[in-house]
Amino acid sequence: QVLLAESGGGWVQPGGSLSLSCVASGLIFGSYKMSWYRQAPGNEREFVGAITTGGLTNYADFVWGRFTISRDNAKNTTYLQMSSLEPWDTAVYYCRADHSSFENVWYWGQGTQVTVSP
Repeated sequence: QVLLAESGGGWVQPGGSLSLSCVASGLIFGSYKMSWYRQAPGNEREFVGAITTGGLTNYADFVWGRFTISRDNAKNTTYLQMSSLEPWDTAVYYCRADHSSFENVWYWGQGTQVTVSP
């Protein structure tokens, strides 16, 4: 059984920082591209950024250099470090695992809430 477990969400003031983690189990972590998405109330889920199996990263334009995605294959974990957070970053943040060779093999985590407010 594959499980992606996000953690690290919470409340932070504007301008603050937060670091999210996503621990994967039940899969060969090194074979998966890991991505982060977010969904604000009333909005569709949107792409935040991703890291390939080789460690290459790409980000949505709205990240503007504020977020960093990394991975530790030894710990089956991917991280999303966020800084300079603003209220419009408030959302449920999800991690997603996509198999690097089989495009129809992917998994979602359950999400973690990030709230940015004074």
